[in-house]
Amino acid sequence: MHAFSEVLRALQITGGVFLEAEFSAPWCISARIGPEDCGPYGPEPLSLIAFHYVITGELKVAVSGQAPVDTKAGDIIILPRNDYHILGSDLDIMPVSADKLIESHSTGDLAQIRYGGGGEHARIICGFLGTPNRTEPVLSLLPTVMKVAVSQGALGPWVESSFRLAAEEMAQGVVQSTDTLARLAELLFTESVRHYLNSLPEEEHTWLLHAGDVKLGAALRLMHSRMEHPWTTDELAREAGMSRSSFTAQFTRSMKQSPIRYLTRLRLNKACRLLELANSSISRVSGQVGYDSEAAFNRAFKREFGLPPAEWRKSKV
Repeated sequence: MHAFSEVLRALQITGGVFLEAEFSAPWCISARIGPEDCGPYGPEPLSLIAFHYVITGELKVAVSGQAPVDTKAGDIIILPRNDYHILGSDLDIMPVSADKLIESHSTGDLAQIRYGGGGEHARIICGFLGTPNRTEPVLSLLPTVMKVAVSQGALGPWVESSFRLAAEEMAQGVVQSTDTLARLAELLFTESVRHYLNSLPEEEHTWLLHAGDVKLGAALRLMHSRMEHPWTTDELAREAGMSRSSFTAQFTRSMKQSPIRYLTRLRLNKACRLLELANSSISRVSGQVGYDSEAAFNRAFKREFGLPPAEWRKSKV
């Protein structure tokens, strides 16, 4: 994954931690990182990434139109595009804006929130990561919400214990740990993206190995970020600034399959993940992955996996 590390390094990720919060059930808040949250850490990044690290307890996180994500102590939730989101013990109750709950604090101290109905407690640390570029193709390819247990991976135990130590110090009024938490957040983002990519089928992350290729990388980024578009080999070749024959030959040599075969597998693998969501109809999934008819999607899916989508979904229940 050396090339992947180079891709992330090129993002010039920086980070900061600005809020420590304790909630008690029932509770529900709405949140989104704003420019004022980045102030103590220098100029506002042009691309913002939000994160929440769960110290104790459990909570749910949701972005509009998507299924809630359940989290527990030791999980880090990352929102690569800083989408508006809600958090809570119960997401069916009316959310309160986090901005209205922040307690006054001294310059250099972490802001704090204490809120809820007095039931089971959850504590979280909130922060941001950012890059100096307004648009980042890599961020556009990541899911809206990423959840990773920080104890996973080679660095996991060290990262988790460092986060917990810093959190304990903050609970005792020690604020010198914020810089350490910011550096940890940067490391956690890298490890979280690495973990996410490793969980995907091989063809869905090996493209990053070629992202540094100016021509081939341009076509790959388009295929991943706009897979619903009815791409043709001719169109992809034009986007790459190559002739059709040169593009097809270089792509097949690098990716071990033709451009259209690669795109088909990319679409169908995403379809599998979408079909596992209870609220995703087959018709909706087919459109989301670039098929203009459900019948065409059914045929392609059956050729790839041996079962039509409906039967495949039942087999996973």
